Amino acid sequence: MHVQMERLRQADPANVERAMRAMLGLAGYQGRPGLEPTLLDLVKLRASQINGCAYCLDMHTKDARARGESEQRIYLLDAWRESPFYSERERAALAWTEAVTLVAETRVPDAVYEEVRRQFGDDELLALTMAVVTINAFNRLNVTLRTVPGGYQPGLFDGAAAREVALAAGD
Repeated sequence: MHVQMERLRQADPANVERAMRAMLGLAGYQGRPGLEPTLLDLVKLRASQINGCAYCLDMHTKDARARGESEQRIYLLDAWRESPFYSERERAALAWTEAVTLVAETRVPDAVYEEVRRQFGDDELLALTMAVVTINAFNRLNVTLRTVPGGYQPGLFDGAAAREVALAAGD
């Protein structure tokens, strides 16, 4: 799998692989507590919208569609507060995603924390927070290095993060 990064045209492929393995290890945590894949898709898309990450928007839109997400919910995600198509749990996750993504501005308000706590237990909140942190890290990597969108195929990385975690754990 080749990912084109405009600002790393001559990077040593072994260095790129090591960096991606580290990122996939981070991504592997989010699947362990069992958050719904559709909820994680929304979280990844919303953070990527805020951060303007074309590569991640392309990837996660394709993955969400492949999992059966509706076009309407994808199109209206930027206006989720005004749209009736998201559950209370999804709304809490989206508010948390925005607050954590914009942490320098929001400081993650107590009201947002109280809202997310009504929907998520401790382990789920940790997993949700790790998912937001992870997509923000991927957004920053891809925006900074100008990763070129368009070539991603749905499901390409499915299981890659879990395999990375298992390798790291010696499983």
